[in-house]
Amino acid sequence: MRMNEGVEWVMHSCVNLSWIPGEAVTAKRLAAFYDLPTAYLNKQLQALTRAGILTSVSGPKGGFQLARDPRDISLLDIVVAIDGPDEAFRCTQILKGGPGADAKADYTKVCVISQAMRGAELTYRRELAGRSIADIADEVVRLDPEAPGNTRNRFANL
Repeated sequence: MRMNEGVEWVMHSCVNLSWIPGEAVTAKRLAAFYDLPTAYLNKQLQALTRAGILTSVSGPKGGFQLARDPRDISLLDIVVAIDGPDEAFRCTQILKGGPGADAKADYTKVCVISQAMRGAELTYRRELAGRSIADIADEVVRLDPEAPGNTRNRFANL
């Protein structure tokens, strides 16, 4: 499974936005923070807006800001907003074409490979659902207590 690179970009952007609450930040400034292409990041930020994770403010003081408390934004919310809700593994029931196949069987439910892949995906999704943007931001602060202040200062100078 390969995630869209936009997932990483917007996760970092959401952590940064959590440290500047109430301030709308343009896609251009968010992109400049990590030297990312503005148009592509803007497309990802718009996806988060459609998902209710960000709000988009228009006008001279416009930009993006978190629409919800960072504790209420899971990493899974972001992945689904960017990559969509579909499961990574799609069982096409190739066993129906194999020897001894039962045409009436639902191999998505009885195939051991399908079950293993679905179990792994469920574990992955539970892990992402259990971690919030606030959890990530708190961990960054634990590792680098200056990160929020440095981030605010950098945005002030972009």
